[in-house]
Amino acid sequence: MVARSQPPIRHSLRPRLIALASSTADVVHVAGGWLFDQVLAGWDVTVVTASLGDQGDQRSLRILGVRSRDLESAKTWPVLGSCVQVIAVQAELYGADERVRRLVHAAAEAGGTELRLWGDAWPDDFEDRASVVSHRLSAAARAFKAQALAAASAGGWAADTEVFRRGAIRRFAMA
Repeated sequence: MVARSQPPIRHSLRPRLIALASSTADVVHVAGGWLFDQVLAGWDVTVVTASLGDQGDQRSLRILGVRSRDLESAKTWPVLGSCVQVIAVQAELYGADERVRRLVHAAAEAGGTELRLWGDAWPDDFEDRASVVSHRLSAAARAFKAQALAAASAGGWAADTEVFRRGAIRRFAMA
């Protein structure tokens, strides 16, 4: 079965969330429940993965109700816009991929967009202080995340809480 590309969101009055990760399995494992709860709350959620090969089986993301893109194709559609309220990014991917850093910096420059990170590596160009943001998953999110984990062959279980760090880019780093 060939994965069909989903049309980009061009105009939406709904709040938008963009999650950037190295793989589908990683974003499902770390943030799948939160993403599902945001979809249930009426948000447009798009997951952008760095790997072209990762786009083959998107069943796990469809289970969560989110759109998917690879990073290369994301350059051809407007990722950012007036309704993007949150960008969540895997810290290791942010540190390793200039395209991701450009997207995050553009969102920070536009203002009004919350930046959330997950992972162990804290980027040098982010301010040292960061607040921890915890999201307690709904019962439905835990159930759907468990199914998405199985579909992604990611293993593990759906914990009750997902934890991120809210950060800000240092002003001098946005030059």
